[in-house]
This record gives sequence, structure tokens and C-alpha cells, in this order.
Amino acid sequence: MTTINVPTREEVSSANQAIFDNLKKNLGVVPNLYATLAHSEHALGNYLAFQNGKSSITGKAREVVNLVVSEVNSCEYCLAAHTMIGKNSGFTDAQILEIRSGKASFDPKLDALARLARNIAVNRGHADTTLVDTFFAAGWTKENLVDVIVVIGDKTVTNYLHATTRVPVDFPAAPKLAA
Repeated sequence: MTTINVPTREEVSSANQAIFDNLKKNLGVVPNLYATLAHSEHALGNYLAFQNGKSSITGKAREVVNLVVSEVNSCEYCLAAHTMIGKNSGFTDAQILEIRSGKASFDPKLDALARLARNIAVNRGHADTTLVDTFFAAGWTKENLVDVIVVIGDKTVTNYLHATTRVPVDFPAAPKLAA
């Protein structure tokens, strides 16, 4: 198998070097998966614009979607990163594990979100209409539904990138779910 390296700042375009500098300034580091996007002249900037676009799904809700989708796609990189981000967002270790399994019994609104996000990811967009109705009954809106699908797309991009490149995970490993 061809090894895909994590490019250094010197190996990427000047536009991507500027993005690396900004990431390092804001995060203290350039995460390996972001750096890998910089093999393309445009992918890193396009992805960050997409990821950081305005959305009605933010904060804890976004982390629910990120964790659920990363679990469905078995992405060890994104599970590691979003376990850390989830903890920083206020979720406990037990809540993160439950979210990854597609549930959030500790919060009815997040539970409806987790169940729907998992169903959409597992069924490649062919959502169970009962779960969509439950999502709306929990207080989510049509705007939220559209934004959930966009977040699923965002996370799927990085899940697939890692699955294909297998670049090293530079976050503490996420614990495995009990079988």
C-alpha cells in the first residue's frame, strides 16, 4: 500500500502554509488530518470554510452528530478528536460512549438527534420517517434537519479521508465501545 504522509508546512502551497500558520496560532498545532487535506491546493481551505460555516447545529448538538457519524464510519481519528472535543463541551465519558452508540438517554432532545443522525448515516440518507417525526417532536426544526445532514456530510468527508489515508492519530485514542 502506498503510504500517504502528513505533509509539513514546507511541503504545501503558500496558501496552505498560511492556513497552517492560522491553525497553529488558534489550536497550537496543525492536526494531522487537516494537514493531509493540504496535499490538495484547495481542499483544506474549502473544508475549513465548509466546517466553520454558519449552522443551527452547534456546540453539544454538533458533537453528538460528529461522534455518532464517526462511530458509524469506524473512524478512529475522528472518534479520538471528537471524544476530546466532546469532553471540552461538557459531556462525561459515559455520555460520550452512549452518544457513540446512537443514543443520549440523559437528554431527550439530544437523544432524538443521536438516533436520527445514526439512522441517516447507517442508511446513507434514507432516514426512517418515524425517527424524523420523533426529531421534530423533540423540538428540532426543518432548518435543524437540513443542518444535521450538512454536519453528517462534513464528518463523512474526514471519516473517509482517514479511512483511505490512515494518517497517524494525533489525539488520545477513544475507548472502544463494549460489544
